[in-house]
Amino acid sequence: MPSTRIVQHIRASRAKVYRALIDPAAVAVWKVPDDMSCQIHFFEAREGGRFRISLTYQEPGHAGKTTSHSDTYHGRFARLVPDELVVEVDEFETQDPTLQGEMTITLTLRDAEGGTELLAVHDDLPPGLSPADNELGWRISLAKLAAYVEGRA
Repeated sequence: MPSTRIVQHIRASRAKVYRALIDPAAVAVWKVPDDMSCQIHFFEAREGGRFRISLTYQEPGHAGKTTSHSDTYHGRFARLVPDELVVEVDEFETQDPTLQGEMTITLTLRDAEGGTELLAVHDDLPPGLSPADNELGWRISLAKLAAYVEGRA
């Protein structure tokens, strides 16, 4: 199955970036494309903890994966290593068989000059999810993460 791989440099410590990856209030700000809003239904930031999140388009004309205007997904934290690693397993809530199935997102943090390098790998994309669209969405979200932890958001 296809995957995407993105590197983002963030001018903040690994500890600060890690906190933003597992804080539901921060996730609601950065882990959402610019043209959508985010609702955190529940979020258990611990290994084995579960979460459920809905992203809703602000403008008409976009088709959602779950409803006509929203994408809802649920998942679990498969592995958490403080200040180093977040592995989550996500699945869209959809009736479309081409968008069903578990996806694994691995976020690895490394020291880099002037801050942190975040490597985001999104594996097992379902066939109905365009890798190019997924990559664009992640690039937007990771830029928002950088702005958030750098105090520019």
